Amino acid sequence: MKSAFRRVLSSLGPLLALLVVIGFFAAAEWMLGTEGNFASVSSARLVGVQSVKVGIAALGMTLIIIAGGIDLSAGTATALCGCIAAFSLDQGLSIGISLMLAIAGGALCGLFNGILIAGLKLVPFIITLGSMTIFMGLGKALSDQGGTITPPRETIPEGLRLMVTQYPDPLWIPGTPLPNFGWGVWLTVGLAFLVAALLHKTVLGRHIFAIGSSESAARLCGVRVPATKVLVYMLAGAFFGLAGCVDIARLEKGDATAGLGLELEIIAAVVIGGGSLLGGRGSVVGTLCGVLIMGVINLGCTALELENQVENILLGVIIIAAVTVDRLRSRRTTST
Repeated sequence: MKSAFRRVLSSLGPLLALLVVIGFFAAAEWMLGTEGNFASVSSARLVGVQSVKVGIAALGMTLIIIAGGIDLSAGTATALCGCIAAFSLDQGLSIGISLMLAIAGGALCGLFNGILIAGLKLVPFIITLGSMTIFMGLGKALSDQGGTITPPRETIPEGLRLMVTQYPDPLWIPGTPLPNFGWGVWLTVGLAFLVAALLHKTVLGRHIFAIGSSESAARLCGVRVPATKVLVYMLAGAFFGLAGCVDIARLEKGDATAGLGLELEIIAAVVIGGGSLLGGRGSVVGTLCGVLIMGVINLGCTALELENQVENILLGVIIIAAVTVDRLRSRRTTST
């Protein structure tokens, strides 16, 4: 009974943390009397659309971290895929083909990392640290303008721009009192359901958890560890590719340098959401909560007119706390 209660409490932890962060900034805004308009539906919509890019990429990173891996190239791979989409549009290809090429490019980035990690049996940290600069270089090679590719504006349909609009039409979900969001938010939610189903309702999902928990035990149980690792990195790469397309909707361009530091946000979202860097633990709901926590901190600091360094400090403290809690939980599990 106690173990079941602990599991439920553990799964609700990221959600409770999100509510605490929201309550903190709402109370701070009220007490300080600032006019940042933090506690409003408009702010919720803004956090939602600003979290789409990191949210989609973090879903892919969740698969990797549960499998006991890491991908430091996630940020530059995402930027590279944005450049692929922008380059394709600039060459006269349709938006549909351009987006598919970007997603395929992300899958190829994941395939590259997966083959090296599974084939050379090196630490993923080292492999992806190297591929991080490779992908950024490839993105710059697609452009002769310092890494930025700006396709003609008419090649980007209005429907794609609405992916990250703060004020969708309609503003409220028909027939309900619930606010509506840019369709990129609903895409992220739909993808989250797919990833959750993959992890908990398929053989591949069980294999991913098994590899992250104990690779040697998984191998003895008949799991094809190298092939599964390659597939995990390919699937995650496809998510990175789709996340790169968000730049086309939001910025109407591809930027090879836009991914620098993005990998830290993506990894942090999974860790804050309860994912273990030791592997074998993580959840889709937790990851989405982690993404929203970072978005709320960003908006809250802006609403309170705090300096950017304060936001960085707060986020760093939360990451350290999340890793510490995970380590203590792992030691408790080992001792019992």
